[in-house]
Amino acid sequence: MAKFDKKVLDCFLKDQLQLFPEEVASTPEEADEFLEEMFAVVVKGKRGVRRYFEETGVDISDGNILEASEVFDVGDGRFLIVEG
Repeated sequence: MAKFDKKVLDCFLKDQLQLFPEEVASTPEEADEFLEEMFAVVVKGKRGVRRYFEETGVDISDGNILEASEVFDVGDGRFLIVEG
């Protein structure tokens, strides 16, 4: 059963090259499996992104966290975070 919804999977498939040098998935099923293996998370809003990185101990003081290659804008107020 898919852990991530269609909108999240489509976003990752479309923009995966922002984080990886080559495609890691070509179908929604492959993307779902890959994201689950990578412990990817979906958070709501910029505050959720900031909170995620603060909780994981990543220094986010030097720039716009939403521009990080690990952060994918789903387009509906949610962000997918994939640590490559």
